[in-house]
Amino acid sequence: MSFQAYLDTIKTKTGKGPEELAALADGKGFSDAGKLKAGVKAGQIVEWLRDEFGLGHGHSMAVYALLSGKRKPGDK
Repeated sequence: MSFQAYLDTIKTKTGKGPEELAALADGKGFSDAGKLKAGVKAGQIVEWLRDEFGLGHGHSMAVYALLSGKRKPGDK
């Protein structure tokens, strides 16, 4: 599955696109301007997305990769 396919599935499951997820992460204090804050661990993002949206580990890690800057929308 491509990274973009993960993002598309996340949007289908949550109704939230990458920009909206980044804004929500900012609001939760995990990131600033959509960039992951130092010291925030992947497990924190996984737990938040599982509890709030019912996302599984793989899809949550895709959001973590997005916030950490390792991947961006459109990546394969």
